[in-house]
Amino acid sequence: MENTRDRAECQTSCAASEPVSVSETKIVSITEAAKINNVTRQAIYVAIKQKKLKATKNSRWEINLKDLEEYRQNKYSRTKSIFDGELLFDNQKGYYSVNQVAKKLGVPAQKIYYATRTGRIKGCRKGAAWVIHEDEVKRYREEYIEKKAKQQEAS
Repeated sequence: MENTRDRAECQTSCAASEPVSVSETKIVSITEAAKINNVTRQAIYVAIKQKKLKATKNSRWEINLKDLEEYRQNKYSRTKSIFDGELLFDNQKGYYSVNQVAKKLGVPAQKIYYATRTGRIKGCRKGAAWVIHEDEVKRYREEYIEKKAKQQEAS
């Protein structure tokens, strides 16, 4: 008798719920969104409050996966930074960030920061970022890095 009642309750509750279609969108919580994006829950919450990520609040915040994907694609990236209407690190025009220069030269980024502060590499500040032209990278490589490598070989 209990088995029949449980089955009846299950059928009633299943009938009461809306049928799930394949085209229905998937909704996730802030916690799930944070795990998907590999960030903290606070970062997701801040993105919602800043209206960078669309979400609705019923009893909890609900985020559509399509909106989460759109947020991920439009998320801030240093490579997309714009200063005075121009791309900050436009590699096609020969402008690089400190980290990009460090990768090109195979040295730590701190060494490049130090070189810009001491004047060994001429760079300019645009907002909070250092921008270094490709010609400066070549000059620094020839004058300092290759020179140092030759000195070490001679020793």
